[in-house]
Amino acid sequence: MAKIIDGKKISQEIKDELKERVAALKEKGVEVTLAVIQVGNNPASTVYVGNKKKACAYVGIRSLAYELPEETTEAELLELVEKLNKDDSVNGILVQLPLPNHIDEDKVIKTIAPEKDVDGFHPESVGRLSIGQKGFVSCTPAGIIQLLKRSDIEIDGKECVIIGRSNIVGKPMSMLLLRENGTVTICHSHTKDLKEVTKRADILIVAIGKTKFVTADYIKEGAVVIDVGMDRDENGKLCGDVDYADVEPKAGAITPVPGGVGPMTIAMLMHNCVSSVEE
Repeated sequence: MAKIIDGKKISQEIKDELKERVAALKEKGVEVTLAVIQVGNNPASTVYVGNKKKACAYVGIRSLAYELPEETTEAELLELVEKLNKDDSVNGILVQLPLPNHIDEDKVIKTIAPEKDVDGFHPESVGRLSIGQKGFVSCTPAGIIQLLKRSDIEIDGKECVIIGRSNIVGKPMSMLLLRENGTVTICHSHTKDLKEVTKRADILIVAIGKTKFVTADYIKEGAVVIDVGMDRDENGKLCGDVDYADVEPKAGAITPVPGGVGPMTIAMLMHNCVSSVEE
């Protein structure tokens, strides 16, 4: 039986710690403020934004919501970002992705001031991570490191395999694991003999957006399996990139979907907001 890595419980611990830090800042007269911008009404984005607002309220962070219509122009959005960059009362700026097709996401991300880039997507944040300097780290990979550490899973010297090379998960994840002295391999759609590579993993992280793609024959006995996927199965039920029922008996530890990586992403966003004020 695999150990279930409970993201809900661990994210709650982090939020409770942050709540104390925010209360201490308030005693010194310091308010933490996050501005969240959503363009259009993508249903998934609306859910995420709602969850972020709830987390802010719980931790004690003031949140400013900018809900803009779908037809907002790129220029109007960039103007709002610039205004928030200059506003000293705002510590973090988050633009909810995806944006409508007529807006260049890359340009918007680059416009956010690096010191307010709590999502960790700005090229400067990514550059700092790659050379081991302090800076904001993309929330999902940072959350996975916390899941491992707080579950007493050793990364140092371990064979770590990531399936997926996205800028949001795969690439920053590899750098964070390297920082913890893991031996890291990144696999992707062109990887030859994928199963041979993944079977070497002491820690396997799956972030490809393919429903129940990873089955028991991809993992070695006792491996730690982290499932970043958020998919729907044939019955419309929420599931991950890992076939949980098939893999769980063989794994040493595993994250469920939902309740694994998901809650950690928002907890780490809160962590980045608080850190932006403390440092």
